[in-house]
Amino acid sequence: MGCFMSKGVREYLEGYMQKGTIFRDKSVLQPNYTPQDLKHRGEEVDKIAKIMAPCLRVNKPSNLFLYGKTGTGKTLSMIHVSEQIREIAEKNNIPLKIIYINCKLKKVTDTEYRLIAQIGRELGEEIPYTGLPTDEVYKTFYEKIDREKQLLILVLDEIDQLVKKIGDDVLYNLTRINTELKNAQISIVGISNDLVFADNLDPRVKSSLSEEEMVFRPYDALQIQDILKERASLAFEDGVISEGVIGKCAAYAAIDHGDARRAIELLRIASELAERNNESRVEIKHIDEANEKLERDRVVDIVLAQPKQFQATLYSILCIAQSDHGSQAISTGSIYDFYRKLCANTSLRPLTQRRISDIIAELDMFGIINAKITSKGRYGRTREIKLALQNDVIPKIKDILVSDLNLK
Repeated sequence: MGCFMSKGVREYLEGYMQKGTIFRDKSVLQPNYTPQDLKHRGEEVDKIAKIMAPCLRVNKPSNLFLYGKTGTGKTLSMIHVSEQIREIAEKNNIPLKIIYINCKLKKVTDTEYRLIAQIGRELGEEIPYTGLPTDEVYKTFYEKIDREKQLLILVLDEIDQLVKKIGDDVLYNLTRINTELKNAQISIVGISNDLVFADNLDPRVKSSLSEEEMVFRPYDALQIQDILKERASLAFEDGVISEGVIGKCAAYAAIDHGDARRAIELLRIASELAERNNESRVEIKHIDEANEKLERDRVVDIVLAQPKQFQATLYSILCIAQSDHGSQAISTGSIYDFYRKLCANTSLRPLTQRRISDIIAELDMFGIINAKITSKGRYGRTREIKLALQNDVIPKIKDILVSDLNLK
């Protein structure tokens, strides 16, 4: 059967191929781009290099933990040093392997089996995705790595997500592996956005995992401007970025705790919006439009990633907010009453009101609601809650919640 394409769409696509572009090299705005020079992270890069340097003598470096908020350069700094180490190791035939795993990825780190199997596959061992006992997967992994003298550096990015999904037993097993190996050695580098992550680990895991720690400070607005100017000079043709655009991007990112990744993403989305509208320059209006889009996408991603109890609490708030009383602040008590009724109509087992209060605090932290504690005199204190979502994103969020909670 032939493919149908309307004349208008064909004309647009053919015209798109013919017209010029505002981009010189769009790849420098992508999340996976690693710049040659990491601006304002020289001190951190040098420190990582000094900690990891023993691996070039096939001596096990200390396990390392990198902390810092999103977009503070933790992953980029580690990847930058890793690439330098890898090049030197290959040039000098040093038996060294660096494996990077993003623990946020589904079907890679959502069970202990899958994580160890993935590491094994990175080492060249054929391990099925399912079907073997976990002990057998560990045994296969041990045998594969210990066949020869070598050093493995295992980088676990967003390691807090791994522990959240499967607990910290896997970290204990990985940190204890060296006691069972005869030829090989393993060092672990953990990267986390959660500044108190290690405090909640089993003390045995914490003591062996956090041998060295580094905290990455957020970038300030001027540093983000500096980073953006460099990326923009590589990404765009001359004269594309209008005056004030870089400053506006940096200002939005500074509000978001110095998140350079968000600033770069803002610039990328804004430039795509400009090009889509056949405009030859990126203006401040495009940055504002991109920020609204990013905010909508951020909230959707948060909601999709949360457990059912979190979703049920948010659905309760949305329903109350959209009722006749929605213009008034909502109390924790009314949310809990609605939530309990919702649980009665689904397969959810209701949590205590105190636990729901904790979830409400998380929603406030995510910026989905504004929760203000007010005094009721002798009746104690309560939270008054209002939605902090843009009106156009609420129907989309409700649709997601109805689907995930199997509501009709």
